[in-house]
Amino acid sequence: MNKETYFGVDVSPLSYEEIVESLKQRIAAGEQSTIIAVNPEKVMAAQENAQLRELINGSTYQIPDGVGILLASKLKGGQIQSRVTGVDMMERLLLMAEQEGYKVFLYGAKEEVVSKAFENIQEKHPAINLVGYENGYLQDHDALVERINESGADMLFVALGSPRQELWIRENMPRLNVKVFQGVGGSFDVMAGHVQRAPEGFRKVGLEWLYRLMKEPKRLKRQLVLPKFLIKVLFNRKEQAS
Repeated sequence: MNKETYFGVDVSPLSYEEIVESLKQRIAAGEQSTIIAVNPEKVMAAQENAQLRELINGSTYQIPDGVGILLASKLKGGQIQSRVTGVDMMERLLLMAEQEGYKVFLYGAKEEVVSKAFENIQEKHPAINLVGYENGYLQDHDALVERINESGADMLFVALGSPRQELWIRENMPRLNVKVFQGVGGSFDVMAGHVQRAPEGFRKVGLEWLYRLMKEPKRLKRQLVLPKFLIKVLFNRKEQAS
C-alpha cells in the first residue's frame, strides 16, 4: 500500500472499509497485522523519539486519527480523504468480528473499565465471540500470553496507553496466535460508558478536539501542537510530497 509520510512518519491513506477488506485478506492468508493511530502530537513527538517513530512505521496500518493529518494531506495533495479514529476503527473491527466469526480478547485498563466494556460490547453485538478479557495490572505476562492463545483469539485490543501498548504488542506478537492487534488507548473507557465522546456534529466536521478542549481546558498545551505541525507541513510541502 502507498503510504504518505510526514517528517519520517508513515500514514496509511486507507478508509475504514478498505482496512477491513485488507484485514480479511491478511487473516485468510495467516498474516499478523497491527494498527496504530497517528495524530500530529505523535508525529511531532517522533521527531525526537526514534523508538516511537520505529513503532509507528513498523505497524501494518497507521490510521490518520487526528484532523491535523487530514488537513496536512490536503495541503500536500495527498490521498487521505477522512479521519480514521482509533475508537471507530475498533468498532468497525468488532462488527467485522461479529459478522465473520472472529474471536476477540480485550486487554488493558482498570478492572471495572474492561469488564464493563466487555459487557457492553456483548450487548451491542449479540453474535460476537468474546473469548476473554484481562485488566492492565496483571504482572505475569507469560500467563497472559498463554491465556490469550488458549482462548483462540483472532483479534486483540490492547488499552495500556501509547506507546506502552504498542511496545507490549511488538514484544509479545511473535508468541501470540492472534492475527489482528490494535492499541486502543482510552477506547475501553468509551465502550464502558465512562467517557463520553463529542456529539456527532463535532465529529463530522473534525472538531472533536475542540469539544474535548472545552471539557478539559488543561489539554490546551497538547492542542497547541496542531498549529505547529500544520505550519511545519506548509513550509515543507515539497519535502513532504512523498
